[in-house]
Amino acid sequence: MNEKEQRHSKDVKCLIWDLDDTLWHGTLSENPQVILKPGITEVLESLDHRGILLSIASKNNFDDCWRKLEELRVAHYFLYPQISWNAKSAAVDIIGKKMNIGLDTIAFIDDQPFEREEVGSTHSEIQCIDAGDYLNLLNYPRFNPRFVTEDSARRREMYQQDIRRNEHEQQFSGPKEAFLATLNMVFQISDAGEFDLQRAEELTVRTNQLNATGVTYSFEELHFFSNSDKHDLLVCELTDKYGSYGKIGLALVEKRVDAWQLRMMLMSCRVMSRGVGTVLLAYIMNEARRNGVKLRADFRMTDRNRMMYVTYKFCNFYEISNDGTGNIVFENELLQIPEYPDYIDLRINRNAIWK
Repeated sequence: MNEKEQRHSKDVKCLIWDLDDTLWHGTLSENPQVILKPGITEVLESLDHRGILLSIASKNNFDDCWRKLEELRVAHYFLYPQISWNAKSAAVDIIGKKMNIGLDTIAFIDDQPFEREEVGSTHSEIQCIDAGDYLNLLNYPRFNPRFVTEDSARRREMYQQDIRRNEHEQQFSGPKEAFLATLNMVFQISDAGEFDLQRAEELTVRTNQLNATGVTYSFEELHFFSNSDKHDLLVCELTDKYGSYGKIGLALVEKRVDAWQLRMMLMSCRVMSRGVGTVLLAYIMNEARRNGVKLRADFRMTDRNRMMYVTYKFCNFYEISNDGTGNIVFENELLQIPEYPDYIDLRINRNAIWK
């Protein structure tokens, strides 16, 4: 795999569209009667169903463009649109930050070679696509996730719910914990069942920031672990008064006589601001202590998961092994375990207290 292929090897999480002569025929400022290109609606609908988020980077007047998008009945597909006269490289950077995703999971489509070059030279991680190829997008490997899960099909809706939460938070006057208490959050931990495994695989592939090892697991591997007497595969879901965040966390525990070992621990970055980052870990710590064993955890340092390292240290894990290349094993004697937040309603839905 060459350098460019390595940069553009991850599944696309967001496709950012230009408008003039890309999404529609013509230039809106010159002809207010622009029409969508043939097949565009079907492309948008299919990408949306696959869980690929859509946004806009266009040099244009925002109000005029948004009014036209609403008139064409496609405005609802686009999150965090950046329609202004600023550089498109700045626009895609803003979108990535608002969605909290890596630039290496973003693609950009534009009819102008100059604009593609401007974005690509500033952000080499971003795949830039000629608008003339828009009808082939659905065949691009990076736009074809292995599974389309219930959560992926609802991804745009979940982001839109989060926009409403953030608006509520900005209007709220008071401490963070008081705001979180208004959300009526329910955090459920369950044994991963057959119907969870596709989403579980997707989580291992898509989650980078709060991922202890960065290791991906296939559906078949996860199926094995979910049926193993020596392992427990746990999945968690978060809901609040705005709706469900979907399945947002996963843990794989290998159970030994003297110690349990966390082989995988990850949490979706979408819930980072909700104060639930240590709930699943604290639950496993409590269960290990109840069973009279120490808890160990695998960790591999990447360029994006330092927050997970800080989480382990905050929860009193200490290093017992470090090979010097980023592979670490932590251990915890479970003398101090973080309390569950008061603003969380924790629910355990398991076949047994611990198998």
